[in-house]
Amino acid sequence: MKDYAEIYKASLEKWGAEAQYDQAIKECAELIAALKHFKRGRIGTEAVVAELADVWLMVHQLAYMLGEDKLSQAVEEKLRKLATLLAEP
Repeated sequence: MKDYAEIYKASLEKWGAEAQYDQAIKECAELIAALKHFKRGRIGTEAVVAELADVWLMVHQLAYMLGEDKLSQAVEEKLRKLATLLAEP
């Protein structure tokens, strides 16, 4: 993944943490709505991918804000748990 830390830093400085949290919530809600429409055949893959890209960017911004090391550790823990669940009969 490319390093967008400067963009994340500039966004944080321009709009502040609270606005970035709110933006992340908004983007997640838009992805949820897009997925519901996609399931019903009302929109295509491109629309879902566009919303997913917005969420992807906000997730990475939140990781920048909250600590990328913390996120990496949490992801590793979740992956171990998933692997255990998948190994169960």
